[in-house]
Amino acid sequence: MLKVWGRANSSNVAKVTWCIGELELESERIDWGGRFGGNDDPDYRDRNPTGRVPTIEEDGEFSLWESGAIVRYLCAKHSPGGLCPSDLRVRAEAEKWMDWSAISLHPFNPAFVANMFVLPPEKRDAEAIVTAVKNAAPLFGILDHHLSSRAFICGDQFTMADIPAGTLTHRWIAYAPERPQHPNLEAWYERLKQRPAYVEHVCSITPGR
Repeated sequence: MLKVWGRANSSNVAKVTWCIGELELESERIDWGGRFGGNDDPDYRDRNPTGRVPTIEEDGEFSLWESGAIVRYLCAKHSPGGLCPSDLRVRAEAEKWMDWSAISLHPFNPAFVANMFVLPPEKRDAEAIVTAVKNAAPLFGILDHHLSSRAFICGDQFTMADIPAGTLTHRWIAYAPERPQHPNLEAWYERLKQRPAYVEHVCSITPGR
């Protein structure tokens, strides 16, 4: 049995649960982190010394943390040549976009989560949201341009490359106030919404702690 430690409303956990849904793997998710606590639990720290979520465990033997590494591992193990491209150049392309999403695209997300969902209304900073939108818009423009000539990030086939960016794109399109229009990004988002696992694990979950 594949176990996943992490709360459903974490964007990093959502990458993993969406991936598991695409792969149709039997799994158990354990509410962990945020309001559920447990980050400093000694047993958990043995599995993941950072104390963050998500962490997975297979068969009580193998633990792995860092959401990008988990998605790569599960796709390589359960969908070689599918979600994990077999062509090394295409795989490198997929991993490039996965890393870019985690490093460059992600920073707007904490401002949205804190100032739209977590902090009490009197402590929310509207200007932080405006700044986050301003900084993220050119990055989503890069992705929009890339998607002008392909259905998915690596071409005509959905791959692991779409998972990190797709998770963040839902939050961008659903919550960013006065965001610029990105027609190719929005068309890709509509294609992602045809995937049941995306709807279940990303679109139907309200961000939070």
